[in-house]
Amino acid sequence: MRYVKWTLIFLVALSAFAFLNYNLPQKDIVRIADTYEKRVDPGENTWFWGSVDSGNAAGVNRDVFFIQAIQTNGRPMVYRNEDTGWGWPPYFKFDTSNLQAEAADLKSTKEAPQWVAVRHYGWRNEFLSIYPNAVAVWPVAGPDVTMIPWFNIIVLVLLALILLRLYRMVQRFRERRIDPMLDDMNQAWDRVEDHADAAGKRASGFWGRLIGRRK
Repeated sequence: MRYVKWTLIFLVALSAFAFLNYNLPQKDIVRIADTYEKRVDPGENTWFWGSVDSGNAAGVNRDVFFIQAIQTNGRPMVYRNEDTGWGWPPYFKFDTSNLQAEAADLKSTKEAPQWVAVRHYGWRNEFLSIYPNAVAVWPVAGPDVTMIPWFNIIVLVLLALILLRLYRMVQRFRERRIDPMLDDMNQAWDRVEDHADAAGKRASGFWGRLIGRRK
Protein backbone atom coordinates (compact mmCIF):
# COMPACT_ATOMS: atom_id res chain seq x y z
CA MET A 1 0.00 0.00 0.00
CA ARG A 2 2.88 2.33 0.76
CA TYR A 3 4.29 1.85 -2.75
CA VAL A 4 0.91 2.69 -4.29
CA LYS A 5 0.69 5.87 -2.21
CA TRP A 6 4.15 7.11 -3.18
CA THR A 7 3.60 6.16 -6.81
CA LEU A 8 0.42 8.27 -6.91
CA ILE A 9 2.23 11.17 -5.22
CA PHE A 10 5.07 10.91 -7.76
CA LEU A 11 2.67 10.87 -10.72
CA VAL A 12 0.77 13.89 -9.40
CA ALA A 13 4.01 15.81 -8.80
CA LEU A 14 5.33 14.87 -12.25
CA SER A 15 2.09 16.00 -13.91
CA ALA A 16 2.17 19.31 -12.03
CA PHE A 17 5.80 19.89 -13.00
CA ALA A 18 5.09 19.13 -16.69
CA PHE A 19 2.06 21.44 -16.68
CA LEU A 20 4.00 24.34 -15.18
CA ASN A 21 7.08 23.72 -17.32
CA TYR A 22 5.00 23.81 -20.50
CA ASN A 23 2.80 26.80 -19.69
CA LEU A 24 5.05 29.18 -17.77
CA PRO A 25 7.09 31.63 -19.86
CA GLN A 26 10.75 30.95 -20.56
CA LYS A 27 13.43 33.17 -22.06
CA ASP A 28 16.14 32.13 -24.50
CA ILE A 29 19.11 34.14 -25.73
CA VAL A 30 19.46 33.39 -29.44
CA ARG A 31 20.51 34.78 -32.80
CA ILE A 32 17.66 34.88 -35.32
CA ALA A 33 18.81 33.30 -38.57
CA ASP A 34 15.59 33.40 -40.58
CA THR A 35 11.82 33.78 -40.46
CA TYR A 36 9.35 32.03 -42.72
CA GLU A 37 5.77 30.95 -43.15
CA LYS A 38 4.66 27.36 -43.67
CA ARG A 39 1.35 25.60 -44.17
CA VAL A 40 0.80 22.99 -41.48
CA ASP A 41 -1.75 20.24 -41.04
CA PRO A 42 -1.79 19.31 -37.33
CA GLY A 43 -2.45 15.64 -36.75
CA GLU A 44 -1.94 13.65 -33.56
CA ASN A 45 0.00 16.58 -32.08
CA THR A 46 -2.89 19.04 -32.50
CA TRP A 47 -2.88 19.73 -28.75
CA PHE A 48 0.59 21.31 -29.07
CA TRP A 49 -0.52 23.81 -31.71
CA GLY A 50 -2.32 27.04 -31.03
CA SER A 51 -5.86 27.81 -32.02
CA VAL A 52 -6.63 29.50 -35.30
CA ASP A 53 -5.09 32.99 -35.43
CA SER A 54 -7.41 35.76 -34.38
CA GLY A 55 -9.35 37.05 -37.38
CA ASN A 56 -8.74 34.01 -39.59
CA ALA A 57 -11.29 31.46 -40.67
CA ALA A 58 -11.39 28.14 -38.84
CA GLY A 59 -9.89 25.15 -40.56
CA VAL A 60 -7.50 22.25 -40.17
CA ASN A 61 -4.87 23.46 -42.64
CA ARG A 62 -3.42 26.88 -41.98
CA ASP A 63 -0.31 28.96 -42.45
CA VAL A 64 1.94 29.30 -39.41
CA PHE A 65 4.83 31.70 -38.89
CA PHE A 66 8.17 30.24 -37.77
CA ILE A 67 11.34 31.78 -36.37
CA GLN A 68 14.62 29.99 -36.93
CA ALA A 69 17.28 30.77 -34.35
CA ILE A 70 20.72 29.70 -33.17
CA GLN A 71 21.33 29.36 -29.44
CA THR A 72 24.45 30.58 -27.64
CA ASN A 73 25.83 27.02 -27.66
CA GLY A 74 25.48 26.82 -31.44
CA ARG A 75 22.47 24.51 -31.45
CA PRO A 76 19.43 25.39 -33.58
CA MET A 77 16.03 26.29 -32.14
CA VAL A 78 12.83 26.79 -34.08
CA TYR A 79 9.84 28.65 -32.66
CA ARG A 80 6.32 28.83 -33.97
CA ASN A 81 4.54 32.16 -33.88
CA GLU A 82 0.80 31.74 -33.29
CA ASP A 83 -1.90 33.74 -31.57
CA THR A 84 -3.21 32.39 -28.29
CA GLY A 85 -6.28 34.62 -28.37
CA TRP A 86 -8.54 34.20 -25.36
CA GLY A 87 -7.65 30.49 -25.01
CA TRP A 88 -5.13 28.57 -22.97
CA PRO A 89 -2.49 29.37 -21.92
CA PRO A 90 -3.74 32.88 -21.09
CA TYR A 91 -1.08 34.97 -22.83
CA PHE A 92 -3.76 36.91 -24.76
CA LYS A 93 -1.48 37.09 -27.77
CA PHE A 94 -3.04 38.75 -30.84
CA ASP A 95 0.03 40.34 -32.46
CA THR A 96 1.48 37.40 -34.39
CA SER A 97 2.10 39.41 -37.56
CA ASN A 98 3.78 42.25 -35.67
CA LEU A 99 6.00 39.81 -33.79
CA GLN A 100 7.02 38.18 -37.07
CA ALA A 101 8.00 41.57 -38.47
CA GLU A 102 10.04 42.37 -35.35
CA ALA A 103 11.80 39.00 -35.56
CA ALA A 104 12.58 39.49 -39.25
CA ASP A 105 14.03 42.92 -38.48
CA LEU A 106 16.37 41.38 -35.88
CA LYS A 107 17.91 38.77 -38.20
CA SER A 108 21.69 38.64 -38.20
CA THR A 109 24.60 36.56 -39.46
CA LYS A 110 27.15 34.41 -37.67
CA GLU A 111 29.89 36.92 -38.49
CA ALA A 112 27.92 39.88 -37.09
CA PRO A 113 25.48 38.42 -34.55
CA GLN A 114 22.63 40.40 -33.03
CA TRP A 115 21.65 38.58 -29.86
CA VAL A 116 18.00 38.73 -28.88
CA ALA A 117 15.81 37.38 -26.11
CA VAL A 118 12.82 35.26 -27.06
CA ARG A 119 10.07 34.82 -24.52
CA HIS A 120 8.10 31.65 -25.23
CA TYR A 121 6.17 28.78 -23.71
CA GLY A 122 6.01 25.13 -24.68
CA TRP A 123 8.54 22.49 -25.71
CA ARG A 124 10.63 21.63 -28.73
CA ASN A 125 10.49 17.98 -29.74
CA GLU A 126 11.71 16.84 -33.15
CA PHE A 127 10.11 13.40 -32.86
CA LEU A 128 6.63 14.81 -32.18
CA SER A 129 7.17 17.86 -34.43
CA ILE A 130 6.19 20.34 -31.77
CA TYR A 131 7.59 23.83 -31.32
CA PRO A 132 7.57 26.38 -28.51
CA ASN A 133 5.37 29.38 -29.22
CA ALA A 134 7.20 32.71 -29.27
CA VAL A 135 5.43 35.45 -27.32
CA ALA A 136 7.90 38.35 -27.50
CA VAL A 137 11.32 39.17 -28.90
CA TRP A 138 13.72 42.03 -28.15
CA PRO A 139 17.46 42.77 -28.55
CA VAL A 140 19.89 42.25 -25.68
CA ALA A 141 23.44 43.40 -24.99
CA GLY A 142 25.08 40.03 -25.58
CA PRO A 143 24.92 36.24 -25.25
CA ASP A 144 25.88 36.30 -21.56
CA VAL A 145 23.13 38.61 -20.35
CA THR A 146 21.36 37.41 -17.20
CA MET A 147 17.59 37.52 -16.98
CA ILE A 148 15.84 36.67 -13.73
CA PRO A 149 12.45 34.99 -14.24
CA TRP A 150 10.56 37.22 -11.80
CA PHE A 151 7.15 36.28 -13.16
CA ASN A 152 7.80 32.55 -12.69
CA ILE A 153 9.18 33.15 -9.20
CA ILE A 154 6.09 35.11 -8.19
CA VAL A 155 3.75 32.47 -9.64
CA LEU A 156 5.56 29.61 -7.91
CA VAL A 157 5.65 31.45 -4.57
CA LEU A 158 1.92 32.22 -4.79
CA LEU A 159 1.21 28.61 -5.75
CA ALA A 160 3.28 27.37 -2.80
CA LEU A 161 1.36 29.67 -0.44
CA ILE A 162 -1.96 28.43 -1.82
CA LEU A 163 -0.92 24.80 -1.40
CA LEU A 164 0.29 25.52 2.15
CA ARG A 165 -3.04 27.18 2.93
CA LEU A 166 -4.96 24.20 1.55
CA TYR A 167 -2.77 21.80 3.52
CA ARG A 168 -3.48 23.67 6.75
CA MET A 169 -7.20 23.73 6.00
CA VAL A 170 -7.18 19.97 5.44
CA GLN A 171 -5.22 19.45 8.64
CA ARG A 172 -7.66 21.56 10.66
CA PHE A 173 -10.62 19.76 9.10
CA ARG A 174 -9.03 16.45 9.98
CA GLU A 175 -8.36 17.53 13.58
CA ARG A 176 -11.92 18.86 14.05
CA ARG A 177 -13.98 16.28 12.18
CA ILE A 178 -12.10 13.15 11.12
CA ASP A 179 -9.89 12.52 14.19
CA PRO A 180 -12.81 12.77 16.71
CA MET A 181 -14.82 10.45 14.48
CA LEU A 182 -11.98 7.93 14.41
CA ASP A 183 -11.61 8.21 18.18
CA ASP A 184 -15.33 7.53 18.63
CA MET A 185 -15.09 4.53 16.31
CA ASN A 186 -12.09 3.18 18.22
CA GLN A 187 -13.88 3.64 21.54
CA ALA A 188 -16.99 1.94 20.18
CA TRP A 189 -14.88 -0.93 18.90
CA ASP A 190 -13.16 -1.22 22.28
CA ARG A 191 -16.58 -1.43 23.97
CA VAL A 192 -17.66 -4.12 21.53
CA GLU A 193 -14.50 -6.08 22.28
CA ASP A 194 -15.06 -5.66 26.04
CA HIS A 195 -18.64 -6.92 25.72
CA ALA A 196 -17.44 -9.81 23.60
CA ASP A 197 -14.78 -10.73 26.16
CA ALA A 198 -17.29 -10.52 28.99
CA ALA A 199 -19.78 -12.64 27.06
CA GLY A 200 -17.06 -15.16 26.32
CA LYS A 201 -16.14 -15.39 29.99
CA ARG A 202 -19.78 -15.88 30.99
CA ALA A 203 -20.23 -18.53 28.33
CA SER A 204 -17.10 -20.37 29.41
CA GLY A 205 -18.25 -20.21 33.02
CA PHE A 206 -21.69 -21.54 32.11
CA TRP A 207 -20.30 -24.42 30.07
CA GLY A 208 -17.78 -25.14 32.77
CA ARG A 209 -20.50 -25.43 35.41
CA LEU A 210 -22.64 -27.52 33.05
CA ILE A 211 -19.83 -29.96 32.40
CA GLY A 212 -19.04 -30.12 36.12
CA ARG A 213 -22.63 -31.11 36.98
CA ARG A 214 -22.62 -33.87 34.37
CA LYS A 215 -19.53 -35.29 35.89
